[in-house]
Amino acid sequence: MLIFIANKAHKVKSGRRSAEKIRVAVVEDEALFREMLVDVLSRQVGLEVVDTAEDGEQAIALARKVKPNVMLMDIELAGEIDGIEASLAIKKESPEIGIVILSVHDDPLYVTSLPLGECSGWSYLLKQTARDVSTVVQAIEGCARGMVVMDPAVMAKLHPREGSAVIRLTPRQQEVLRLLAEGLSNAAIGRHLVLERSVESYINIIYQHLGLSGEPEINMRVKAALAFLKSSQGSKRKSTG
Repeated sequence: MLIFIANKAHKVKSGRRSAEKIRVAVVEDEALFREMLVDVLSRQVGLEVVDTAEDGEQAIALARKVKPNVMLMDIELAGEIDGIEASLAIKKESPEIGIVILSVHDDPLYVTSLPLGECSGWSYLLKQTARDVSTVVQAIEGCARGMVVMDPAVMAKLHPREGSAVIRLTPRQQEVLRLLAEGLSNAAIGRHLVLERSVESYINIIYQHLGLSGEPEINMRVKAALAFLKSSQGSKRKSTG
């Protein structure tokens, strides 16, 4: 599962028309992996691979020329401009383009290099996770809707900080919030946790504790997920000394 988060200043777009395909560009310097992504994504209903690039300079030029809805961007590209730098440049010129960062690093510190509070339509996906096409499609769809999507392996390393609003939730409420942050529907959360009372009741209480109210349901869900991310810290490494 993936965490879906949206920038509070960004209005989340409504669902795309069913006949409208998401136009995707793939930026990857490893030819075999790039070809694999293109082949797999080209066969997905609702997606259209419009172009590819091998480095950051090509990616920026491609974004200007093709204007894809979403770009899959390798974090470590050959050349003078890496994936993060290319993504930031693209976002500055065309903030509506969604960026799915592909990385081999599961350290949460890499996630903090993304300007999550400034613009939306970001994803951070591990390459090993990207071998599951349904996960990649989910990340692409999230970006196309102006959301931010985080890899569950990265999220697993995050825990609420002492003194944060999230740490004051009960253990069960924290479980519900984490699953909500991973993109699960209310029904899926209920099945996963076998809750005695309705998931909606739990979520409404969570909203109250986090001070979220008076906005559309989708905005409150993604703001709750963002609150989880902002109030969390990475797991501490065990000392080897």
